[in-house]
Amino acid sequence: MTQYQQKTHPYVSLFEIPAGYLNIMGYVDASEVNGPGSRAVVWVQGCMRECPGCFNEASWSFEINQLISIDNLVEKILADPRNLGVTFSGGEPFWQASALANLAKKVKAAGLNVMSFTGFTLEQLQSDYAPAGAKDLLTQLDILIDGAYVEGLAVNSPNSPVSSSNQRVHVFNPALSDKINWASDQIEVHIFKDGSRLITGYQGGLELTTED
Repeated sequence: MTQYQQKTHPYVSLFEIPAGYLNIMGYVDASEVNGPGSRAVVWVQGCMRECPGCFNEASWSFEINQLISIDNLVEKILADPRNLGVTFSGGEPFWQASALANLAKKVKAAGLNVMSFTGFTLEQLQSDYAPAGAKDLLTQLDILIDGAYVEGLAVNSPNSPVSSSNQRVHVFNPALSDKINWASDQIEVHIFKDGSRLITGYQGGLELTTED
């Protein structure tokens, strides 16, 4: 029996997410280590892979963490003029593909670009066995980073935008072809008004802590 067969299928938990909402792990504005330029980042909740060395283990559970409506999230993203684009990470974004496709359409209408990370390969997402809404989300993406993180193939280089060498960068928007310039060894710290701190980036992972 594989690790996938031993787990409750994610759709069981996904049914608990109301229409028009996302179940997210975290959010930040104006990140510069999760894609080209300054961008909002949405970390969705839920991933079945549990890759050794994963940076965001807290994102594995499909239990409800933080529900946010798509409209409220769009408003939040567009309220910060520093956000030139949006990145979907996780967790596995494509388990909530339909909702993210809806969000992507709204922010793209406002002139922002959209990219996503995924543990699936592009070919898997284009197949008949892809998660629901996967093809809709693909049509909205300007950039896709595909492939599961493989600890034995880890890349920590100022010249690499991926975290392990099996991963691929797919640029669907030619205008961004020369913008693949973020590095796999960058980390970034965001400190919020309530004293909580978010550390993101390939080496730093994603942590939410409260300072004493």
